[in-house]
Amino acid sequence: MSIKLFVTDLDGTLLPSGQQVSDENIAAAQAAVKAGVTVTIATGRMYKAALPVAKALGVDVPIITYNGALIKTVAGEVLYSNYLAPELVCRVIDYCRERDWYLQIYSQDELYYAEFNQYAQAYEADQQIKGHAVGWEGLKEHTAEVCKLLSITDGAAETDARIAELRSVFGDVLSPVRSKAQYAEIINPGVSKAAGIRKLAERLGISIADTMAIGDAENDLPMLKAAGHSVAMGNAVAAVKKVCEYETGNCLENGWADAVFRYVLEQE
Repeated sequence: MSIKLFVTDLDGTLLPSGQQVSDENIAAAQAAVKAGVTVTIATGRMYKAALPVAKALGVDVPIITYNGALIKTVAGEVLYSNYLAPELVCRVIDYCRERDWYLQIYSQDELYYAEFNQYAQAYEADQQIKGHAVGWEGLKEHTAEVCKLLSITDGAAETDARIAELRSVFGDVLSPVRSKAQYAEIINPGVSKAAGIRKLAERLGISIADTMAIGDAENDLPMLKAAGHSVAMGNAVAAVKKVCEYETGNCLENGWADAVFRYVLEQE
């Protein structure tokens, strides 16, 4: 097995949510890079929240953000984007407002929400970023270059119900997906980490057979299936473990580093 491109999810995979990358994981990433492997990130996070992690790893490659809606280099060059139409963003804002659903949007890599409440506070602490409270009507003033919207709930059952309702109402013009138990991500159809991997591999001249992806959550499933090889974290949901070739240790126990040495570098 010859891995040339290793693509990793962030939260729950490379790092515990909101925390710094461990020294063990940084060392593993650097060992892979030294061996000629391109190590990159595919995440649901916004670019500005993923960038510090890429810099901590010491990788100077394109990173896949917003679940594949934006591929951008560490230096800031946009290689691919897939933005939601402004009028569609406004429709979603109105729909969520009518149901009193918490909603935040990402416009031009800035975070906006109607009000700063417990959901916004928890998200900012988790992602280590700051957003802007602009009111419901104010959200409609920030519809340019929107990669995704995010509705935060109180649990998985509520998230699934919300996603099902959005799919029923908006049909195939939106593609809602659960990225965490409380996160209902709203993106364009066709946007996924899988599509991002294929675009990046093609740009780098790497066969998809020589790629490996690692993840833990349901929004990682498309990229895990698309990559030539796949690794599930020990803390991954059952659906992820079911589709992956390999399984590594828990995120909190640096299972990511173990996966790099065992499956990418093939060291025991």
